[in-house]
Amino acid sequence: MNRARIQPSSLHGTAAPPPSKSAAHRAIICAGLAKGSSVLSPIGTSVDMAATIGCMEALGAAAAQTEDTLQIQGISALPAAPVTLDCAESGSTLRFLIPLAAALGVTAEFVGRGRLPQRPLGIYLDLLPQHGVACKTAAGLPLTVSGQLQPGDFCLPGDISSQFITGLLFALPLLSGDSTITLTTPLQSAAYVDMTCSALQKFGVQVTRTETGWLVPGKQTYKAGNQQIERDWSQAAFLLTAGALDGEVSLFGLDQNSAQGDRAIEDLLRCFGADLSWQDGVLTARPGELHGIDIDVEQIPDLAPILAVVGAFAQGHTRLLNGARLRLKESDRLTALRRMVCALGGRAEEKADSLIIYGTSLSGGTADGCNDHRIVMAAAIAALRAKHPVVVTDAEAVRKSWPEFFDVYKDLGGKADVILG
Repeated sequence: MNRARIQPSSLHGTAAPPPSKSAAHRAIICAGLAKGSSVLSPIGTSVDMAATIGCMEALGAAAAQTEDTLQIQGISALPAAPVTLDCAESGSTLRFLIPLAAALGVTAEFVGRGRLPQRPLGIYLDLLPQHGVACKTAAGLPLTVSGQLQPGDFCLPGDISSQFITGLLFALPLLSGDSTITLTTPLQSAAYVDMTCSALQKFGVQVTRTETGWLVPGKQTYKAGNQQIERDWSQAAFLLTAGALDGEVSLFGLDQNSAQGDRAIEDLLRCFGADLSWQDGVLTARPGELHGIDIDVEQIPDLAPILAVVGAFAQGHTRLLNGARLRLKESDRLTALRRMVCALGGRAEEKADSLIIYGTSLSGGTADGCNDHRIVMAAAIAALRAKHPVVVTDAEAVRKSWPEFFDVYKDLGGKADVILG
């Protein structure tokens, strides 16, 4: 089993976070649907990005990557035979492309690995057959969709993963008539849907927000174009936390006005007591006297792992609230985080939809990475201020979203040895 052994240290210096996975997924799909050629940069080298690129190629797009630049030639001819779309472990790839394949009229078998085959798809299994699409599955993946998606009213709850809504927003503009998306409950993770609408607009597709959802005109055409992919606030959170705990880390390339919900990390670290400041477009994080706070993670679930680490070093207790969806990620993150904090000598209490972390230090030890990229990176940041070394298993899980994480970590002064085998 691969693992990383990490010595206590501190991070100092300047770095750029990787490109936003959320923005890159959306740009790749839009470019693949557009007529003509688009250039996307920077794109990154994560396994999730490779999955989305591979699936768009299987649907008929052509892609060529040179270093951090991706050129995509949009679909010119759809595949005549059924295709297999391998989504690896990417929930975004899977949920974005299921209705899209149906809108294109392509018979597609969706496959994946890790926990992806067990992640919920029930919304589509209920909704798509109402609009002309057959869904064949025993339970989870493999899933085969066939038939032609028909326009109409797509009614679904808003308190589910926003990925279902994004998938429909990509697909419905391609249909022969107008459609509506109607939400029956309040929208969660609204920032991710805002990112989708922004991506659609950049590629010439219009959708209109209504009181209950969206109006999506049909017969639209995606338009090719070159796009700059913004940097990832959710990944920046790990390095900003390193600076906030013990060091000084400056990050460039972040958009202060980004629609990414995880931009909240800046204000949250300040609420904990850290010192964050902007100068000439560079955000710097420095230590402060940290104290526990209550955080609603319903809209920012991907920040929960690193927020738990901050809580472990803060005076008092930190509560991560409304986190039920954390149980449906690459791992059951509520359980994984409790175990990580406790394994490293801290104290955490797990509730049905929340986690309570009691500060103020960690001693070190061995943490289970749970084959979850965010758990592994959180453990690596926790190791910086632990009293003794930390070993985290499944270190290669970072390849899912940020393959260069440990390289950047060491460039900034971290002491980590990734051991394979």
